[in-house]
Amino acid sequence: MATQTLTTTCCIAGGGPAGTMLGFLLARAGVKVAVLEKHADFLRDFRGDTIHPSTLKLMVQLGLIDEFLKLPHSQVQRLSGQVGATTIHLADFSHLPTHCKFIALMPQWDFLDFLAAHGKTYPAFDLHMRTEATELIEEGGRVVGVKAKSPDGELDIRADLVVGCDGRHSTLRERAGFAVENLGAPMDILWFRVSRRADDSAEAFGHMEAGMMLVMLNRNDYWQCAYVIPKGGYDKIKAKGFQAFIDNILSLSPFLRDRVGEIKGWDDVKLLTVAVERLPRWHRPGLLLIGDAAHAMSPIGGVGINLAIQDAVAAANILAAPLKEGRVTEALLAQVQARRTMPMRVIQWLQIQIQNRVLSPVLGGSARPKPPMAAKLFNWFPVLQRIPARIIGLGVRPEHIETPEARL
Repeated sequence: MATQTLTTTCCIAGGGPAGTMLGFLLARAGVKVAVLEKHADFLRDFRGDTIHPSTLKLMVQLGLIDEFLKLPHSQVQRLSGQVGATTIHLADFSHLPTHCKFIALMPQWDFLDFLAAHGKTYPAFDLHMRTEATELIEEGGRVVGVKAKSPDGELDIRADLVVGCDGRHSTLRERAGFAVENLGAPMDILWFRVSRRADDSAEAFGHMEAGMMLVMLNRNDYWQCAYVIPKGGYDKIKAKGFQAFIDNILSLSPFLRDRVGEIKGWDDVKLLTVAVERLPRWHRPGLLLIGDAAHAMSPIGGVGINLAIQDAVAAANILAAPLKEGRVTEALLAQVQARRTMPMRVIQWLQIQIQNRVLSPVLGGSARPKPPMAAKLFNWFPVLQRIPARIIGLGVRPEHIETPEARL
């Protein structure tokens, strides 16, 4: 079968939060864009599902918030955790200076379907499902497109700019030869779900005990649960047997005893290998990486999706007009990285401090943990809960949509 050739202004590899949001914003501004998503749909379990106030604020700016909040979701206004015998109230979002003073927990596939549906209302938006970018096309030291596999055969997609949004295992990052700085992560996560009862607590919460940690997110009719384990410890946990794993869950959340049998075996448990890493350089001539492809975040705080979306907004703000005028330079791509580097580094630094100072001692310890003094202050002085709420909810240097709406 002959290779087909398509031509567009911007080719985005990866239909996750960063790629779909960037494609939507560029098409909305009148930039012809092709978004490539390798799967047939967005339906995959245990992806990040936390939509923070910073992202909800973007929905407000786009005039979509009322429609968005009609989608099935739950709302988190406070975060609490139990360290040993002590309950700590960590963050209170109810005082944030923004329209939506809560985190929305929504299946990521619903969020992506929502963005894609609105992107398709613009003639410039072209979404290719079951289409995977596999190679870069380069001419004269510049990236000028990608080679892709699709249901109809091989594709050459020529573009003025290629944006890699294909995640922490980015194919384009590897093909471009970008160096990766691994910052380390002391834990991995085992995801599973159990049903939620009407008389259960409504709050998301976490519980730490010696060598164990369980985080539970309220998904209305079920709990999405993250059992945190030492890095590389999955085989050791499996070797102790499935019942020992269930017993650990019950020791952290005894109220699940009447339904923990819903977890039938290891096939109902999914391993997430945690990585915290970043690229010293996000761009080459004709190529830009954003989101997890440029900086993989720890799941601490659930900020990864929202940071990736902020990258997309910044990229659209900086690049939309130059793309329409055919004048995208590497200096402009460097501006995107410069704009987003500080927020990314601050959040990664905070995540690493929590990993090293809190999680590592708990996961590696044998004595019942006690909360650090800084955490106790949140209980003694509730106003302090607004600080982590602002960092988690709005982030560092939140972006605002500056691109105009234009229809071709």
